[in-house]
Amino acid sequence: MLRLNKKRVIAYGLVSLLSFVLSSAALAQERANRDTTVAPLMYLPAMFVFRRHAVEQERMLEFYGDVLGLEKMPNIGAVGRVKVGATEFKMPPRSFAPFQRPGLEDRRPEGGVKDATGFRLATFFFPDEAALVARFRQHGYPVPEFKSLPGSANRRALLADPDGQAVELVIVPNAPPETYQQFEIGLTVASIERSRAFYRDFMGLAELPPVEDPLFGTTKYSFRNGSTIVSLRSFGTNLPADKTSGYIQYVVTDVDRAQELAKERGVTIDRPLTAPRDARLRIVWLDDPDGVTQYVTETAESRAAATAR
Repeated sequence: MLRLNKKRVIAYGLVSLLSFVLSSAALAQERANRDTTVAPLMYLPAMFVFRRHAVEQERMLEFYGDVLGLEKMPNIGAVGRVKVGATEFKMPPRSFAPFQRPGLEDRRPEGGVKDATGFRLATFFFPDEAALVARFRQHGYPVPEFKSLPGSANRRALLADPDGQAVELVIVPNAPPETYQQFEIGLTVASIERSRAFYRDFMGLAELPPVEDPLFGTTKYSFRNGSTIVSLRSFGTNLPADKTSGYIQYVVTDVDRAQELAKERGVTIDRPLTAPRDARLRIVWLDDPDGVTQYVTETAESRAAATAR
């Protein structure tokens, strides 16, 4: 009997040891996976976005600030800004030199969301359709044509901003307040799988379940960092490329590590990091699979936050 108990003790010990080893290996693998993405370096629970424009700055600020009702922020030089939750929506003129990409066609391809790859759609969420429509009328803009979604109380409208770029307005009645703090970056991509791998496995954004999008007749694949969502749609592999109209900005705690990860993973570095370690702003410009700029930025504040951890 005593021998049997000893055998059981030894067996239980071996099982416990094996469980510990397996669980440690799983944790190590999870940590390794996490350390191969940019996500652990992100300083903010959101991304910022740049949408370049050719029309007057005042028209863009009137549309996004006064008509859509987004919070206006002070300009940074020539760059106008509004706020959507934690996301800054930034509007540099196409003539603004720091955001020009030498060697690339700087003209925005004609058409809408389905007609070119790149940042082709900005989506905003609202609680009250009547109040939104009233602001369009007040400022002399055509009233958006909202359509109901099958099986949902939500309503959507597709329109163009003053620069002719696509905007989607989504009415979501009686939702939690954080719903209206979301901002969605709509990318048209040549390859869903390549772009999914980039935003999930390199940038480290949380992948959401895919959904059917009746407005565009396709499946939408979305990825989240806090209140900002990147959504992917594809309409073919041979579309013109829009590589200069919009950029996605990430504020990180260690831009050197972000650049190292890009080199390790074979991600295109459009403009390498050149600023010294103590510079107030340090930037590396990366490209996603369709050439959309990922503007990865380290600030004095984000660097200090990393040091304090």
